[in-house]
Amino acid sequence: MYIKKKSMNYGAAGLFILFGLLFFILACRFLYIQFTGEAGGEMLAARAEMKHTKYRTLEASRGSILDNQGEVIAEDTPSYTLVAILDEDITTDQNNPKHVVDPEMTAEKLSKYIDMDQEEILERLQKDHLFQVEFGIAGRNLSHSTKVKIEKLHLPGITFRRDSKRFYPNGVFASHVIGYVETKEDEKTGKEKTVGMLGLEKTLQSQLEERNGKVIYESDRWGFLLPNKKEKVIPPKNGNTVQLTIDKKIQTFLEDSMNQVQKEYKPKKIIAIVANPKTGQIYAMGQRPSFDPTTRKGLNDNWKNLAIEENFEPGSTMKVFTLAAAVEEGKFNPNDTFITGSYKGGPSDHSGIKRGMKITFLEGLQRSSNVGFATIAMEKLGEKKFREYLTKFGFEKPTGIDLPNEVGGKILYRYPIEKITTAFGQGTAITPIQQIQAFTAIANNGKMMKPYIIEKIIDSNQNVVKDTKPEVAGQPISAETAKKVRDYLETVVTSEKGTGKPYQIEGYKVAGKTGTAQIPGEDGRYLKGRNNYVFSFLGMAPKDDPQLIMYIAIQQPELPETKTGSDAVSSIFNPVMKNSLQYLNIKPSNVESKTSSRIKDFSDGRAESAKKELESSGYEVVMLGNGNRIIDQSPKPESDLIKGEKVILRTEGDITMPNMEGWSLRDVMKVAQIAKLDLNPVGSGYVEKQNVKPGSVIKEGDYCIVQLKTPEDSIEQEEVNKDQNEVYD
Repeated sequence: MYIKKKSMNYGAAGLFILFGLLFFILACRFLYIQFTGEAGGEMLAARAEMKHTKYRTLEASRGSILDNQGEVIAEDTPSYTLVAILDEDITTDQNNPKHVVDPEMTAEKLSKYIDMDQEEILERLQKDHLFQVEFGIAGRNLSHSTKVKIEKLHLPGITFRRDSKRFYPNGVFASHVIGYVETKEDEKTGKEKTVGMLGLEKTLQSQLEERNGKVIYESDRWGFLLPNKKEKVIPPKNGNTVQLTIDKKIQTFLEDSMNQVQKEYKPKKIIAIVANPKTGQIYAMGQRPSFDPTTRKGLNDNWKNLAIEENFEPGSTMKVFTLAAAVEEGKFNPNDTFITGSYKGGPSDHSGIKRGMKITFLEGLQRSSNVGFATIAMEKLGEKKFREYLTKFGFEKPTGIDLPNEVGGKILYRYPIEKITTAFGQGTAITPIQQIQAFTAIANNGKMMKPYIIEKIIDSNQNVVKDTKPEVAGQPISAETAKKVRDYLETVVTSEKGTGKPYQIEGYKVAGKTGTAQIPGEDGRYLKGRNNYVFSFLGMAPKDDPQLIMYIAIQQPELPETKTGSDAVSSIFNPVMKNSLQYLNIKPSNVESKTSSRIKDFSDGRAESAKKELESSGYEVVMLGNGNRIIDQSPKPESDLIKGEKVILRTEGDITMPNMEGWSLRDVMKVAQIAKLDLNPVGSGYVEKQNVKPGSVIKEGDYCIVQLKTPEDSIEQEEVNKDQNEVYD
């Protein structure tokens, strides 16, 4: 009995010690939690706050991109994501189901409104153990109208999540300038966010990016606000608004014209820029191939903004700046002459210019003579002085335009052949935007304006955070020189011999220069064939006070036999320039008539005195016959006589055939009319060949066959010389 009692005492003591130890441990644990507020490595206050604290997101919008009149180019708009609830437990009232009840019927009806096959929709709706499913790309970015149509079907379990999407209302519209966006997962938060992937959408990501806000509040288990607790609101911050210099109207003119040319001529590339020469503002910039920023269609054809990210040989548009340098230095006399053909046995003129002709430098500009401009640069200016002007006109470095990935020019000026060919646009490579910047100096009385495309940036509180002002990038020439150069460039468009005749615009004086640049192939040699060129035009209007300048370049168009490169380029330049000037309320010029007088009747007059009188008035006289008395003339008496026009005087005696190479068809017809020849012209443009040799006696009824070609259609595919080929090897 005693032993049993003693054992019970030991057991009780042991239990007392055990429970006492447990109580001590619990007390210590309680005190630890009380003083530290931590349990299991986790702060209990934070855990409680997380349990009771609720968040509600306040969505912000990405900043809009506007044109210079405030019209939308890119903006965020509401969109919807289609969601199907599959969990039956969410339905509490069988008469009002909240989950998908009939997958087959639901799949059939949804397939009519989203881009997904009925079978694939059904497969998603029949998945097990899922609360809800979505429908990938086909079910995202749905418009409000599509949402309403689906809601009218009253499909159980079908609901929507509200999102936003980037909307580009104009479709293909300066797409490589504006860029596009994609939705990506943020590496830090794991949440989706909108990210710019190209153009201004990419480079202005930090300006355009929105920051969502949120409402923070403490609630009970059912989500109701706890008593005496207040909501904490962190307001959303919309992205900044970016206003561009792009003008929606002018950009639309440009896009429409490029579409027409793309359809008709199917070129490999088109590049076009419209700018204000007085400020440097870019009113329009476009290209083909391009893409739709909403659908991304066409994006893989070309990722580059060709106006600023590619440099290439400019061709004869470069002659504008060679001319300006010579005029500035007092080295250009339009009436001085040179001999056409080739320059010191090297670079040659295109076959639209007959070899061995003695022509003035002004005519060399009008006909786009390579030899004339090689002579101007190397002999009139000198290679060192010419090189200085390449720097003054900004061809060595990028313009600094506020667009991404701009490249500079590549001036090849080491070897003699490189110096010569740079004068007329071969070898050296520059960008279209560099040509636009340099051309502002011609149009803006010598002041060269830096191009820009971002007008201002405005934050969500309507504060202007950036306001771009026009910036003078240099003054390579004087105002007097600029005016003279504009006058000379006008003759390229107005002269009978000018390569720019297709660029005449009714009511406005146009000044500019054509270009036909050869394309280096993979082997370093130029490509051959009448289509393998970059045809371009650099022009301005109105000539006396230019309000707009334009650069158009078209690479390798498919030209029918009856068309030239200028036909394609002018199909963009002419309508865009004319429509834009009218839209800007630039009144047509009082264009002076080319007719200086009416020709009088020279019949029975003396040939020498008539010739002297006409030549002193600025007309070119061609005599048919070897007598002294005039018996016929063309144009006929009282006809309008255009300054510089050929006047044909028929005298007594035998008629000998004149050398008509380089003549227009109009002048050939004058001879055929007076001599009563049976004329058979072949082609268009200027006379390249004639069947009757010059000096041969002709008589009434003789056949006269002339072959005509335009300058663009007859550029020679000659190798300049071995040294020039090595430049491109």
